Amino acid sequence: MPLTIRPFQEEDTEDVIALWQACGLVVPQNDPRADIQHKIRFQPDLFLVGCEAESGRLLATAMAGYEGHRGWINYLAVAPDSRRQGIGREMLATVEARLRALGCPKINLQVRGSNTAVIAFYRRLGFREDEVVSLGKRLN
Repeated sequence: MPLTIRPFQEEDTEDVIALWQACGLVVPQNDPRADIQHKIRFQPDLFLVGCEAESGRLLATAMAGYEGHRGWINYLAVAPDSRRQGIGREMLATVEARLRALGCPKINLQVRGSNTAVIAFYRRLGFREDEVVSLGKRLN
């Protein structure tokens, strides 16, 4: 299926949130609207959506960031009824190309340990588990 990958636009908001909900990415401690608003204020060109070329239907998202040392990928999502067609791989390749163009030497991402299918997806694409402990601290 031909895919058009482009930067997020404000009118995509409802479709993006619906996709994230369908993919199980929305959790109580993360407000998807707030996450979108934060991202469009900082490196909005690294918040991408993938749309079916013919219909314009939003099928995928990828939110990336780069702070000069390491790149991060968040919210890589593909509509459940459109998986296993190479869409996630294409989204990831586009994000990687944009990060590479910024001089990014390494990409990190986090996946819930229980999400074994997604872990297997990333492994097939060359990602490996780092021997690190992921720590977090909420500031709000």
